[in-house]
Amino acid sequence: MAPLQTSISQQRTIDFDHIPLNKFHVRITALTFGAHFNDGFAVGIIGMAIVLIGRTGAMELNDWWTGALGAGALFGLFLGALIFGRLADRIGRQKIFAASFLVITLATAAQFFVTDPWQLLILRVIMGMGIGGDYAVGHTMLAEILPQKRRGEILGSFSVIWTFGYVLATVLGIALMQSNIEDAWRWMLVAPALIAAIILVARLGTPESPRWLMDKGRDAEARKVLDRHFGTHVTITAVPGENVMSQGFKALFSSQYIRRTIFNCVFFACIVAPYFAIYTFLPNILDKMGLSELATSGGGYAVEIYLNIFLLAGALAGIWFTMRFSRRGFLISSFIVLTISLAALAWVPTTLGALMVILFAVFTFALSAVSNLVGVFPAESFPTPVRSSGIGLATAVSRLGSVASTFLLPISMTNFGLGTTMMILAGVLAIGLIVSVLWAPETKNKALSDCAVTPQD
Repeated sequence: MAPLQTSISQQRTIDFDHIPLNKFHVRITALTFGAHFNDGFAVGIIGMAIVLIGRTGAMELNDWWTGALGAGALFGLFLGALIFGRLADRIGRQKIFAASFLVITLATAAQFFVTDPWQLLILRVIMGMGIGGDYAVGHTMLAEILPQKRRGEILGSFSVIWTFGYVLATVLGIALMQSNIEDAWRWMLVAPALIAAIILVARLGTPESPRWLMDKGRDAEARKVLDRHFGTHVTITAVPGENVMSQGFKALFSSQYIRRTIFNCVFFACIVAPYFAIYTFLPNILDKMGLSELATSGGGYAVEIYLNIFLLAGALAGIWFTMRFSRRGFLISSFIVLTISLAALAWVPTTLGALMVILFAVFTFALSAVSNLVGVFPAESFPTPVRSSGIGLATAVSRLGSVASTFLLPISMTNFGLGTTMMILAGVLAIGLIVSVLWAPETKNKALSDCAVTPQD
């Protein structure tokens, strides 16, 4: 297929991958970042809400319900990423881009009225489905419109925005836990609904991805999007063979893409499974370590605030690492640091509090930094016809791992102790290291089409 280009043949053209950032890029970036901020806030607040629910006796929560409520949104995210990712490849990015936040807004607001754990669990799952759909289509939409030179740093910044949402939730949660507000846990859970509603309204009227339109043979519509938002001089060159490639998950498991698919699913899961498990129940873990009185008397917040500072610092540093170093090198070295630090943390006795805090800080910084790559690798690994399916599958598998780790963490700590639980999570990180050494590609400084055409680097 010939390049999609303006009828003004005399005008100098520029390829879509190399245009400078403009207002439209900024708008879509902001709308996608807002979704990740909302997700981080929702994940950060649930752990605090569960502690307060148990403390006030608003609901009777045993280890099973504690784990289920912590993992509910993650299980929904697994379903949403899998279902909506495939739908986005079939019916378009824009429809899912708006519909996902309608689901999130309604389910989040409804949490205010729950009276039983099962009601809250159902709403957390539904909310998670919306978040999962947004992960699949948001990453795809941004990857398909961003210029090549800025794609890595912007996609990698998702982690920073997520972390800011998580930290804000912690700050709000601490404030509400110290307040005398009746049913403060309800306000914790419903707070993200306001953010979601704003994002939903702002997303109405966003155009379709021109790459997706072109892949579907709708060149005239793609041309209109380019003319309106990027200029009549901008062209898109089709990737050879993309438009005849088999659709859906079958393509992801073809001989050409099987390694990319397995790598993205496994590395993603091995990063976020420990992340969600540990930071969903951070107050409980710090209490087990003897580093915080949060879960019992509500007194000691210093260590939690300290670790949140390292979360933010790591997320910001991760952007620079993504820009400065190779994708593959950054990933592998981070897995090494994470595995060693968490394993060491598992063996250090609780009497050495200062050393435990230092190790936890190193782990927190490295985990937050490398989390930048979960927004980069999947988006750069698959061609346009199955990009949302690929991102959706990787996200779904990662959240399935997160569901298991988050659900099982309270049970594991009760039955096996904190040290054994941390060693199990260190083993998960070691698996991520092995898979990355074997199959991690290098996608830095490549056009989106080049990343897709040559999958087995």
